[in-house]
Amino acid sequence: MTGQTFGYVRVSSLDQNTIRQLDGEQLDRVFMDRASGKEQNRPQLDALIDFALDGDTGLVHSMDRLARNLDELCAIVRRLTEKKVRVRFVKEKLTFTGDDTAMATFLLSVMGAFAEFERALIRERQREGITLAKKAGVYKGRARR
Repeated sequence: MTGQTFGYVRVSSLDQNTIRQLDGEQLDRVFMDRASGKEQNRPQLDALIDFALDGDTGLVHSMDRLARNLDELCAIVRRLTEKKVRVRFVKEKLTFTGDDTAMATFLLSVMGAFAEFERALIRERQREGITLAKKAGVYKGRARR
C-alpha cells in the first residue's frame, strides 16, 4: 500500500479531549474539527477530502465522528473512495475501498443507521430530562451570552 495515512478527528466542544480518538495510530497528518456532527461547515473535513489522493488511507475513530446521519456518512465515504482512498473506521474495525462487497455496503448502512439512531435516542433522553428538571424547578437553561 502506497500513499499517506491521515486521520480525521472531530469533537463537539472546546473541552473535549481529542487524544483518545486515534491514539496509537501512525499518521502522516491529522485533520481536526471542533464542531457538532450535525454541522455542515467543517473546514478540516473539506481540507481532508481535498488533500486525499489515490493510495492514501484515512482513519476515523468511529462512524459517528465522521457524520451524524446515514446519508452524509455514505456521501463522505463515497467521495473518498471515488478518489481511490481507503477509509478505515478504527472502533468498528471496518475498511472501505470503493470496491466493496455487498456485505461491506450493508455494514456501512447498518452501522451508520445505528449511529444516527443512537444520537436520536440521546437527544430524546436529554429533552425528557430537561422537561423533568424544569418541572422540579432545577433547570434554568443556558446562561445568555
